[in-house]
Formats: sequence, structure tokens, C-alpha cells
Amino acid sequence: MSVVLLYRVGARIARLVPPIVSQQFIRLAPHILRRLIPKQVDQLRLHQQRLANATLEGGKLEGKTLKGAALETRVNLALRSYSNYWLQSFRLIGLPAANVLDHIEIDGKQNSDAAFASGKGAICVMPHVGLWDLGGAWLASCYPLTVVAERVEPPELFEWFVNMRAANGMAVVALGDADAGSKLLERLRGGGFVGLLCDRNITHEGVEVMFFGERTLMAPGPAMLSLRTGAPLLPTAVYARPGRKALGVIRPPIEFQRTGRLRNDVAALTQAIATELESLIREAPEQWHVLQSNWPSDPGMTTK
Repeated sequence: MSVVLLYRVGARIARLVPPIVSQQFIRLAPHILRRLIPKQVDQLRLHQQRLANATLEGGKLEGKTLKGAALETRVNLALRSYSNYWLQSFRLIGLPAANVLDHIEIDGKQNSDAAFASGKGAICVMPHVGLWDLGGAWLASCYPLTVVAERVEPPELFEWFVNMRAANGMAVVALGDADAGSKLLERLRGGGFVGLLCDRNITHEGVEVMFFGERTLMAPGPAMLSLRTGAPLLPTAVYARPGRKALGVIRPPIEFQRTGRLRNDVAALTQAIATELESLIREAPEQWHVLQSNWPSDPGMTTK
């Protein structure tokens, strides 16, 4: 069975099974994933330990060691969150825009409405927290939305993901395509929105930032787009809440004063984005499910 067919079958099952069955699957998911993807689970464990240890107290970084059974409990919660993300994303396929609000409540819609009214569009900068595809579906039901997707193999699987998001009203631009930047600029200059997941270092190139107690690299794209178009940067996240609608949070635009030196402005604004993303992740660290290396000290991390 091809990987694309596996996703199709999984998505079909997710939309058909009753909630009591899907919840049982989520409870069992950590045991399954620990066996299927042990290296990714090991990386997730390191990330969860980092999030617990990188606690700011009195303006200084104070370590609070998370280990043993407490750490494994946190890992299980993150794996359940990761499984729930896929389950809920599959259930979004074909969901009419009018029904999206049945699944999410929004805190801060006045911030996105104000950005839209300005005519400059907006850049929603998001971490890999909770249910970001649900957030994209909601944004697309209210505003013209373009999102950026990382290419995956095989190409047929990437196209399936593109179609899945397109079914919920999102235009998709492939990361790394020669015309990706121009398409995003066109969307913003037309007053539309761009959604960017930007808490994970994908290319191992970019701007150096402090993120959860260690310097790493983040892509300069969000800052560059904002500086070139005047579009505000809206820190955004969607948190799952068991037994309740998900909570979408749209914070006020990141305040920034230009210096007139582009390189310095990009660096400072990217750090401001990293700080906001860190704050959003701290609200529900067990819902942050990045399973890849992200800091120079992570095993397997390479730099170019």
C-alpha cells in the first residue's frame, strides 16, 4: 500500500469513526508511536525537557529539571496532542466554511479584523502548537489566506496535502519554489493574509535568535515580508481543549521601530517573532509537537 493511500484511508477512517473510538486511539497513540518512530520520540523528549527547563524567573534563565516519570508523562501528552492534530486535520477535509466555527472559538479577532481593514493584509506567525490546520481553515473562512507548505516525498503526498488544505479555502505555496516569495508579496499587497509556521528551523540557514535558552536560526522570511509590505505580524496559535471547542488566539501586531538598516531590522524583528512564538508555546508546552532537531545542540543537527 502506497503512503498516499495510507493517508487517504486514515483520513477516511477519521471522518467515519465515532468520537469514543477516536479518543481511545489517542489514548493508545503514545504506545504505538514510541514503537513506530522511536528516533522522533527521542527528539520530542529532548524538546519537552528543554521547554520545561527554559523558565524565565526574574529576567534570568533558571533550569527546572524534568526527568524520569514526569518527563515521560509530558512526552505522552505531546504524542497524544500530535495524534489529535492529525485526527482533527483529517476531519476538516470537506468541512463547509460555515461549519468551521462549530469547532473553534477565537480570542483576538479584533486584531485580524483591524489588519484586514487596513488593506495591508497580515502575516500570521504560528508555532507548531495544537491544531494549526483548524486555525488555517478558520482564517480562510474569514479572509483570503495563503499558507506555505514544506515539500514532502513522494510528490503525490505533497499534492494530497495541498488539496486537503485547498478544500478548506487555503491557497498553498510550496516552500522553496522560485516564485514563492512573489506569490506571498502579491497576496499581501492585495490585502490578503499569509499564514506561516515559523518556529522550526528547516533550511539550517537564517537569522540567529535566542529561543528557549539557546541560540538557533530562524527563517528571515516573515520579517522580510512585513518590512517590504508594511503588513503587520500577528502572533497566532490554536490550542486544543478536550471536550470543548479549540481556542484560537490572535495577539496584537508585533510592535517594531525601524532603524533604516535592513539587515539590522530583519535580525531584530526575527528575534521579536521568536520571543512571541516562545510565549505562545509556553501557554501549552505539551501541545508543541516538533519531532525534528531545532537547536545546534540537538543530535543530528547540521549547519551549512
